[in-house]
Amino acid sequence: MAAVPRASSFFSMLLVLLSLLSVERAAATGLFQVRRKFPRHGGGDVVEHRLAALLRHDMGRNGRLLGAVDLPLGGVGLPTATGLYYTRIEIGSPPKGYYVQVDTGSDILWVNGISCDGCPTRSGLGIELTQYDPAGSGTTVGCEQEFCVANSAASGVPPACPSAASPCQFRITYGDGSSTTGFYVTDFVQYNQVSGNGQTTPSNVSITFGCGAQLGGDLGSSSQALDGILGFGQSDASMLSQLAAARKVRKIFAHCLDTVRGGGIFAIGNVVQPPIVKTTPLVPNATHYNVNLQGISVGGATLQLPTSTFDSGDSKGTIIDSGTTLAYLPREVYRTLLTAVFDKHPDLAVRNYEDFICFQFSGSLDEEFPVITFSFEGDLTLNVYPHDYLFQNGNDLYCMGFLDGGVQTKDGKDMVLLGDLVLSNKLVVYDLEKQVIGWTDYNCSSSIKIEDDKTGSVYTVDAQNISAGRRFQWHKSLILLLVTSIWSCLML
Repeated sequence: MAAVPRASSFFSMLLVLLSLLSVERAAATGLFQVRRKFPRHGGGDVVEHRLAALLRHDMGRNGRLLGAVDLPLGGVGLPTATGLYYTRIEIGSPPKGYYVQVDTGSDILWVNGISCDGCPTRSGLGIELTQYDPAGSGTTVGCEQEFCVANSAASGVPPACPSAASPCQFRITYGDGSSTTGFYVTDFVQYNQVSGNGQTTPSNVSITFGCGAQLGGDLGSSSQALDGILGFGQSDASMLSQLAAARKVRKIFAHCLDTVRGGGIFAIGNVVQPPIVKTTPLVPNATHYNVNLQGISVGGATLQLPTSTFDSGDSKGTIIDSGTTLAYLPREVYRTLLTAVFDKHPDLAVRNYEDFICFQFSGSLDEEFPVITFSFEGDLTLNVYPHDYLFQNGNDLYCMGFLDGGVQTKDGKDMVLLGDLVLSNKLVVYDLEKQVIGWTDYNCSSSIKIEDDKTGSVYTVDAQNISAGRRFQWHKSLILLLVTSIWSCLML
């Protein structure tokens, strides 16, 4: 019985800290080589500066994820965001390289055009930016062509067509005030296809994507500027869907993010090893990768939460999104979880750093703090271990990676958003053919096996750190491998 008042006392202390936080901030609302923007642990920067950078990233990320999409000229409904990982792809003939953000919360691929107004020419990420010239090998998509009409119908916004030859235009406005405007073009995009154990063969396919003509807001910032965004969303306009329509791949992809060792895998294709035994269905007709959460437990004890926590619908529900760094919970859920996590440490002195709950600790995280378990429809659980949700920011200083969603954006205050924090060191498979998602704990610095559906052969895909030998040395960053497998209809 003594534990009850200790937990209550600690919860009261947390409430005092939380009351200091602003609660109504404006909503800031295959071989691809991928780099992580922020280091997962440690670092020599001042703690407040590093946490502020993480927070600013997710504020923009979440705001864009939840913000309004304005496509008055017949574009695709695209709630785009700035992802944590970016890759270098090649477009055109002859091909040129472009650095684009990899994002499971976006649909289309778009890059900045050569005549772009407001597009940065330099990046603080240490990469060389390139602007796409559609006059090379690209073909402008007319606003009365099938792609434009179909995706305008899907977004509910009729295309504006002064003439049949008018370009199919798009305008995307994000909740944080950022925007991108441009038109669609069709050109060749190169990727590497799995052809053997640890081997790939260069290939290309004609893809329709966005050519940005104007940027506004933070998208034009030079501090984290890239050439564009590569979305892995579900719409027919996504690169994944176009590859599948061209009979190049199946609509299945997976990622395994090793945030500790600096390696990982990002693959398109049917993963056969390790097997994903259990899956949970994706919420039908949802814009993002929404799933049905059924419960949360801490140290094996189920939390007593409001029934609204498990609702779905507009500005509610649970989203799986590797493009977000941290994890966000509705306020009451967040407070209840904090109380349970720190129940055995009532005397621990916690501090507020940039909306994060932080504390000094020199013991073993996994021995002293509980495992947090999320339970989903289909009897699928996701375990988040202390060494994942408590991240280090200095000598013996740890911060909680779960945040109050109401502090981030008022539109997302009732949502559960599970990002990189909970997805790391797990193989996550998105099967869009069956409309399910599943995962398993895994050593993401090892390898997986992918099946060639045409021949039945199974090939090994290794995790790689491919910074060596590249023009830009990406130190202490997460490097992922994106590969594609052959679909059985490829040769039909």
